[in-house]
Amino acid sequence: MKSVISALLILLTLTTFGQVQNHAKWNVESPKKEVKVGDVVEIKFIAAIDPTWHLYSTEFEVKDGPNPTEFKFKPNDTYQLVGKIKPVGFHNFYEEVWGGNTSVAEGTGSFVQKVKILKANPQIEVAVDYQTCQNDGLCTMGSADFKITDIKVAADAAAATTTQPVAGQPIEQVTATPTKDSNTVAATPTTAPETTSGAVAESSETTTTPEPAEEESLWSFLLACFLGGLASIFMPCIYPIMPMTVSYFTKQEHGTGKALLYGLSIVSIFTLLGFLVSRIGGAQAANFISTHWAPNAIFFVVFILFGLSFLGLFEIVLPSSFVNNVDKQADKGGLIGIFFMALTLVVVSFSCTAPIAGSLLILASKGNEVMRPVLGMIAFSMPFAVVFTGLAMFPKFLKSLPKSGGWLNEFKVVFGLLEFALALKFLSNIDLAYRWNVLDREIFLAIWIVLFTIIGFYVLGKLRMDKDSPVKGVTIPRLLISSSTFAFVVYMLPGMFGAPLRALSGWLPPEQTQDFFLTNAVGGTSTGNTAKLDRSKPHLPHGLEGFFDYEQALAQAKAAGKPVFVDFTGFNCANCRKMEANVWPQPEVLDRLKKEFVIASLYVDDKTELPKEQQFVSTYDKREKTTIGDKNADLQITKFNNNAQPFYCVISPEGELLTKPIGYASTEEFVQFLDSGLSKFKR
Repeated sequence: MKSVISALLILLTLTTFGQVQNHAKWNVESPKKEVKVGDVVEIKFIAAIDPTWHLYSTEFEVKDGPNPTEFKFKPNDTYQLVGKIKPVGFHNFYEEVWGGNTSVAEGTGSFVQKVKILKANPQIEVAVDYQTCQNDGLCTMGSADFKITDIKVAADAAAATTTQPVAGQPIEQVTATPTKDSNTVAATPTTAPETTSGAVAESSETTTTPEPAEEESLWSFLLACFLGGLASIFMPCIYPIMPMTVSYFTKQEHGTGKALLYGLSIVSIFTLLGFLVSRIGGAQAANFISTHWAPNAIFFVVFILFGLSFLGLFEIVLPSSFVNNVDKQADKGGLIGIFFMALTLVVVSFSCTAPIAGSLLILASKGNEVMRPVLGMIAFSMPFAVVFTGLAMFPKFLKSLPKSGGWLNEFKVVFGLLEFALALKFLSNIDLAYRWNVLDREIFLAIWIVLFTIIGFYVLGKLRMDKDSPVKGVTIPRLLISSSTFAFVVYMLPGMFGAPLRALSGWLPPEQTQDFFLTNAVGGTSTGNTAKLDRSKPHLPHGLEGFFDYEQALAQAKAAGKPVFVDFTGFNCANCRKMEANVWPQPEVLDRLKKEFVIASLYVDDKTELPKEQQFVSTYDKREKTTIGDKNADLQITKFNNNAQPFYCVISPEGELLTKPIGYASTEEFVQFLDSGLSKFKR
């Protein structure tokens, strides 16, 4: 039956498009350094896969399913295959149509074959047959031919003894990446309408340039980037930049032109920063920005300084020598200031949009295409440019309003107090990631309650700054703003005694950092952990029990005969806290997590150092992983091809994916996700 399904899918592909398609561009890398007869070398076959498409590995769990990639080496007496060909960058992928797990790669997939050199001038001819598919079932067959003749063999080794070559065999997943010491020979694959693996094109020794991705695939990728940027607008760390933007452009003349320049600067800097991160730092650089103490400390200090400036303590100006030189050209100073304002937005916002941007950068940075990450980050930054260009134009209209005098200073003071409140989030990030346990949840809340109470009384005119005008009476806008502020304060007060405050779950430290729960003191129960916890170690919310180590969770799952619920999370992940506060405590979710699963909660920003014997060099980015967070982040990327949090998986005790992973979701979606994995496990 599955063979019939496979044939129908391929027939659907042909009838839908009516033309030959190719969704994987192949390169082969051979050793650059001179070798000797008898040496064993690696040959790497690299496929650049179009967005929304995936390539199948050489072997997977489903036997009567899609066609695996097949390598056919033409035997001769100049070389000998050593061992099996090894897929690189592939992960398990459950496909309902096949009723089991396949092994696929998106973006880039590689295969490594070890070869023993038997004679000088080895001639290695290879034919590759493969299948690429989309998630909706659309599939294409393709083939590519390679003739490798550029392996340099030392002249004094020409008389080496030869041995009988053996046939290549697929499988055994090992992770590796291309080395710098390699030559690249590109081959453009041909696609074939037949489903048989024998249809290949003639070999060619010429070097060709891979064709660009099809237009619709590029547009799909750009749309995903744009939607990712749009979603990032609603991240918590975006809000501090909004009052700064309004305040800064209040002082600017020619507001429309400078606002447009501001938007253009945002796009330019975002694109450059994203490109550098993808090419130099990779996904771990985004994690560093969002969790390391240094950038978070800088952001905290910056917002405190901005807040003090808004309150009128001092003016933030450039050094006088720099200003004097810049003033020689009339408009140059303003333009440079606008550029640095845009730079502040990009750097600070990137600290909490890193999970979204990082996922897109992983997709964009695979392969050797330079323009894809550039175009992707342009699309990602467009929502930022539109929103903040509009905010930059806002002061122009403010100044045109009547009676726009004294209230503008009050506007700045309120923003200054808000900067203090928002700066606290960055200090909390450091406290959580390094487990200092200084800024507990109730301390955080106490500071916020004081700050917002001050804002409420200030708006009513009960507190005044030196430069403020007297408030003769309470107007309707003042009454509405102050009432909203005091209502917010009243909402926060129960949080001092353990109330969950789910609307603020993405901002506040986790409930596990709370020292006191009123319900526990009076003999009741709480949705959180009511006992005093040792917060030098992470804890699960809502009384759940689990593991914070992947291998330990798998071992327990084997002993208990249960599937594993893997929770890739972070101390500083706002959406993780929202899921834990709003979805996890629902009875239908909490009951399943407690009874049906072994929980593995893996923090990707845990700065606890690994024992020396457990530290390792990643096969993904070739960097040493020294902390628990490094280890968990690397596992998420290499095994599940994702680096966003929250990210939830249901796997078997053997580590096989049972259902499609899920991220931020509603209660109904989350229950469906858990039930899907559980039902597959029980079959």
